[in-house]
Amino acid sequence: MKKFMDADFLLHTKTAIKLYHEHAENMPIYDYHCHLPPQEVACDKQYDNIGECWLGGDHYKWRGMRTNGVAEKYCTGDASWREKFQKWAETVPQTLRNPLYHWTHLELQRYFGIDTLLGPATAEEIYEECSAKLRTPEFSAKNLMRTMKVKLACTTDDPIDDLEWHKQIAADGFEAKVLPTFRPDRAMNLSDTAVWKNYIQQLEDASELTIVSTDALLEAVDKRHAYFHSVGCRLSDHGVAYVPDAQAGSAELESVFRRALAGEAIALEEREKFEAWFLYEVGKMNHQRGWAQQFHVGVFRNNNSRLFKALGPDTGFDSIADYRQGPGLIRLLDRLDSSNQLAKTVLYNIHPGDNELMATMIGNYQDGSCPGKMQFGSGWWFLDQKDGMEKQMNALSNLGLLSRFVGMLTDSRSFLSYPRHEYFRRILCNLIGNDVENGEIPADMELLGQMVENICYNNAAEYFGIDL
Repeated sequence: MKKFMDADFLLHTKTAIKLYHEHAENMPIYDYHCHLPPQEVACDKQYDNIGECWLGGDHYKWRGMRTNGVAEKYCTGDASWREKFQKWAETVPQTLRNPLYHWTHLELQRYFGIDTLLGPATAEEIYEECSAKLRTPEFSAKNLMRTMKVKLACTTDDPIDDLEWHKQIAADGFEAKVLPTFRPDRAMNLSDTAVWKNYIQQLEDASELTIVSTDALLEAVDKRHAYFHSVGCRLSDHGVAYVPDAQAGSAELESVFRRALAGEAIALEEREKFEAWFLYEVGKMNHQRGWAQQFHVGVFRNNNSRLFKALGPDTGFDSIADYRQGPGLIRLLDRLDSSNQLAKTVLYNIHPGDNELMATMIGNYQDGSCPGKMQFGSGWWFLDQKDGMEKQMNALSNLGLLSRFVGMLTDSRSFLSYPRHEYFRRILCNLIGNDVENGEIPADMELLGQMVENICYNNAAEYFGIDL
């Protein structure tokens, strides 16, 4: 019986062990999609305790705690951080076979050197030890990133953001690049026209333009796109339930825009036409400035209406959606490709049944301009666990080129989430190692070692083309 989470954790063959320890383990991290708060990097935030650092904003943990019968006050409520941590510690032993169990103990080991299993009996000791370390300069936000060898972190930012924190990080000379990502979803979301109209007013202020037409909206978005580019942004991101399979003429789009600006409710069919148009226009901007674009699709969000009203979004009440993803993606990607305006594109699905769809979709628009121009993104959200990552990589291997994959990202708001890259790397090495041991691929360690290093870091660094 193997020891729990030893040096060869998740590595089941000699080949996997060799690939991980000699090629993957010491590669730096290229985190091209995350939700880290740039202000906390700029100010080099010092956390007071492990509860604050670990549980603030972590809806993965909140879902587990609620399922374990923990009251909401210990998740998002006014209980103290120590009390919240105690409830999390009581939950951890019940998370066996959930990735939360692995992530929790990887983070304790890698950041704090703690091998003790977290549970009710060890909670106080671990809380005190971690919190004491977090209060020291060695555990500031920047140093947590240094510990994990982070070379790049791309945050997720709205077009109206002034990006002053990103500028400060760059001016301070922090050796890890922290760059913005352009996420303009609110500019096209007409589901609540009162909310949208308020956002348009904020976009007017940020762009110093008056937005009274679709052309003016695009001019404002493009101006902010150019501003983001000047601060180092080279990626856009779009979090949509699905890319609409819709198209409309300019007169119809103008009518939708003006009625929305007047506060009129817009029907779903018209909202889809507006979103499809907007995604196409931003896609052209991305191509013009040489950016990559990302599409995260397939989530039912904020499903618990009672708690959404009380707590707001991103609090742990989302689920995998069963939308039909193919037609809208084809319409958008083909339209951009037809005019030679299709930027590098990364597609992420959250429904595992869409794996093969995405793995074959990217093959339709590879054009030989660069290796892996179209990417099937790593297992995302509910799929960023062992089974989900293996299925994503198997689909990509069977239907595309795993060797050109740009690898893992954190998609996290926490500075303690970087061991997820290690988790991914171990799973990757184990997949390849199993094939070698089974005689399914050659035991060419030079070839395989380079492939592993490329997927862990080099492919992403080359693909996104950001000067580090």
